[in-house]
Amino acid sequence: MTKQVGPAFHAATGYTLVDTSHGSGTLAADIKNKVAVADVFVSASPSDDTILEGTANGNWVSWYAAFASSPEVLGYYPKSKFAKDLQTMPWYKVITMPGFRLGRTNPSQDPGGVLAAEALEETATAQNLPALKTLATETSDEYAEDPEEADIQTGQLDGAFMYEADANSQDSPFVKLTGTNLAGNYTITLVNNAPHQPAAEAFIKFLLGPTGQAEMKADNFNIVSPAMVTGSGVPSGLTSLLGS
Repeated sequence: MTKQVGPAFHAATGYTLVDTSHGSGTLAADIKNKVAVADVFVSASPSDDTILEGTANGNWVSWYAAFASSPEVLGYYPKSKFAKDLQTMPWYKVITMPGFRLGRTNPSQDPGGVLAAEALEETATAQNLPALKTLATETSDEYAEDPEEADIQTGQLDGAFMYEADANSQDSPFVKLTGTNLAGNYTITLVNNAPHQPAAEAFIKFLLGPTGQAEMKADNFNIVSPAMVTGSGVPSGLTSLLGS
């Protein structure tokens, strides 16, 4: 969003993107509790849109559109002493080696953290590795999204669960989570009573249009085209972009 999409959006429309990046569960809670003001909400899981739906939740969102997905992978620090092991051995064996520093986000704040826990739980059962089940339940390896990404780039962590698109955007090498099939499913919506609605609609059009999709494809997002809507109340200016 900040490196590619934001500058391209500004060049195309004159509008400036102000991006706040956190776990989408945290962002949804901040919008709901009026801690943050948003025009557009992008989530990595449809379940976080439901936090903002309905009268009890403030009616912040009445629809959302699924527009892309990205597999959950294990990114790693290229100079880690475990880097060669990750290239040659199953990921689930390497992360339990003594001294391996693993990071994942908090499942209550970020869908990626939910997927990381699922990957550990599923693989623990499939491979009969109780140590993975322990990793799935302890909290010492939980990080907020931004510090986790920074620590994997500086070597404070040996490996961290992340989306493949995130690994590509920050040039982190990664290994696929063999034995699992987990992905972040991205949605976008216009927040009700958005203070900058014309700019918000312009951004959604841009992101779901050819230039925005090309930027996402460059980071290996799997594109859903047309983006598929759940709910009702899509502004008339956006209906031509969206499927149902």
